[in-house]
Amino acid sequence: MAASLANAGQCRRAIGENRGMSQNPSPSAPVAQSSHSPETVQHLVKSDQNLIWLDCEMTGLNPETDRLIEIAVVITGPDLLPRVEGPVLAIHQSDAALDAMDAWNKGTHGRSGLINRVKASATSEADAEAQVIEFIRKYLPKGSSPMCGNSIGQDRRFLVKYMPRLEAYFHYRNLDVSTLKELAKRWRPEVYKAFKKHQRHTALADVHESIDELVHYREHFLR
Repeated sequence: MAASLANAGQCRRAIGENRGMSQNPSPSAPVAQSSHSPETVQHLVKSDQNLIWLDCEMTGLNPETDRLIEIAVVITGPDLLPRVEGPVLAIHQSDAALDAMDAWNKGTHGRSGLINRVKASATSEADAEAQVIEFIRKYLPKGSSPMCGNSIGQDRRFLVKYMPRLEAYFHYRNLDVSTLKELAKRWRPEVYKAFKKHQRHTALADVHESIDELVHYREHFLR
């Protein structure tokens, strides 16, 4: 998830038909719990049962002072397969906004190459919002999918501030994998410890890792 949440507190991967929209050439999705080969998805039927998975990277944790710097979205069917990758967009921000990041964010996003991608990007928050909406509307109607991800309430706070039309496309509910994480940590610590996160802190990798983590809990915790 975004920014310094890491400090605070594919199963299978399918490459979507909109891969060409990505600004992140050939990103590798994490394979946390399995080594299945990626499979290409050519089609996913539009349905109100499909799920929208989303992750954002930010300059910090406060939407009143920090900004979005990357967004990625993946659509899955209701059983978490197939996976269709949507836009992966670095969002341009000013040098002042980037310079205001703390040491953790500068180090993390510098090592991943995201800071350089943000500086080189011509994509604004409004541009990114429009591209993501154009993609997801092909797969499900407005108001049908919860916002899916890890600590997704944090992403939602930023979308309310900077991408309100995209935020309004989702159902008001969240599907937050971190709820299961916290329950497993307390009730089944062996299940919690068995899932190893890669901590890549790039939006697309984090989306896939959230889906992988839910698959893990479905197989080992939700019985």
